[in-house]
Amino acid sequence: MTARTVSPAPQAGFVEAEVAGRLWRLSRPADLESLWAAMGEGVPGWGEDERLPYWVELWPAAVLLARFIARNPQAVAGRACLDAGCGLGLPALVAAAAGARVLAFDYEPEALVFARRNAGLNLRAGEAHPVFAVMDWRRPAVRKGGAEVILGADILYERRFFEPVAAFLEHALAPGGAIFIADPERSVSAGVAERLQAKGWRVAVAFTDRVAQSGQNMTVRLLEITRSDDNHANKEG
Repeated sequence: MTARTVSPAPQAGFVEAEVAGRLWRLSRPADLESLWAAMGEGVPGWGEDERLPYWVELWPAAVLLARFIARNPQAVAGRACLDAGCGLGLPALVAAAAGARVLAFDYEPEALVFARRNAGLNLRAGEAHPVFAVMDWRRPAVRKGGAEVILGADILYERRFFEPVAAFLEHALAPGGAIFIADPERSVSAGVAERLQAKGWRVAVAFTDRVAQSGQNMTVRLLEITRSDDNHANKEG
């Protein structure tokens, strides 16, 4: 692999988001544009697992998912939740504040350094902290059917992620559980709902909203995903 030439790291900073009347101030190393510039032009020789540090931004999808959780705490309170690809940690923190038992994971170890820091900066006395872990959803280190709720914000931004994510959801979701994925309107994730339905999932668009955050202004839909056989079993019961 060809070595990368990296300029000195940009200065660390913060990004803020308002969620149901509460301001969350998240620490991060820098904005994506600054980090990108620091990496220099051209990154030859990257392998398939080397990715740009998208996690340093707080994307509109994460804000929409966090707002959904804050407005619907009953969806997560008291339940075992996974936040997949947690990045800076906002949805995981909001879920923990709502009373969920949260395991938040990311593929990038550095992201978790900041997510843990953000838990300390934002969670109040009496609010449980998430557990943070490095994990690759292609090799899930969680027991089968252990998650009552799975959260994901903008996790399908590359087509190659669909099959690993779908397999992870099948592995991790408990019977009767629910998945909430905030998905922005991008051509790369068009047809995701139909592809999940073809795999036996029930997919509903809970709502759609436009979210302005970190210089982005995007339409984001909130997908609620459950197993079709769970719904059938509930009706039979």
